[in-house]
Amino acid sequence: MTYVFTADCTACGACLLTCPEHAIAVGLPLLVREDRCTSCGECVEVCPADAVLELA
Repeated sequence: MTYVFTADCTACGACLLTCPEHAIAVGLPLLVREDRCTSCGECVEVCPADAVLELA
C-alpha cells in the first residue's frame, strides 16, 4: 500500500508525530518515504484534513 498527501494537506504535523516509522518527510504537502513506510495507516487515521490517500 502506498500513501500520498493531497493538496488539502495543511502540514499540521499530526502524522509526523504519529508515524511509528518516521516515514513522513516535511514539505507542503507532506511526503511519504516509501522506503520507510510499513502501510500501518496511522497517518490516514489522524489526519484532520483527510488529506492522506491510500493507493493500491
